[in-house]
Amino acid sequence: MITGLKQKLDYKDYAGIPPDRNRYEILEGELYVTPAPSPLHQRVSKRLQRMLEAYFESRGLGEVFDAPIDLILTNRDVVQPDLAVVTDPGQVSARGIEGAPVLVVEVLSPSTRDQDRTVKARRYATLGVRHYWLVDPEARRLECYRTEAGGYELAAHGEGDAALAHPDWPELAVNLADLWR
Repeated sequence: MITGLKQKLDYKDYAGIPPDRNRYEILEGELYVTPAPSPLHQRVSKRLQRMLEAYFESRGLGEVFDAPIDLILTNRDVVQPDLAVVTDPGQVSARGIEGAPVLVVEVLSPSTRDQDRTVKARRYATLGVRHYWLVDPEARRLECYRTEAGGYELAAHGEGDAALAHPDWPELAVNLADLWR
């Protein structure tokens, strides 16, 4: 863990954290540390990644990235979302993704649930992430938010074994039963 004189951390501080089994992120210069995700979390993330790739990549609309990859939103906002969809190849650099992707997905875990719903949602909306999806494997629920009037509004949601239709990507097939199997 970084300690020392600085009150707020920046990308240079973040990049200097030695690797271990934890996930490190900084939001508004504050350091957040979370443990490695569970197998359920990883299964759900991998399955959704495949669905997003089948839509975005097969149509040449964008590229899907999975954690761990640095999403550098500002010098003091560096996160590792579970999934990110980038439609501008110029955003991808040797450091990671620089700037707001079109879509960020967070798979909720007990240790990150509150942060994903509040701190991250606020920062993502403020920093230009147009679409933000929250996947709750325990509740078997997917919530799809998009920016409206400076914040996020629910654009689509589904639970259980439903098939989710998104108004901005009507041909994107998200069969929730396939996420939870």
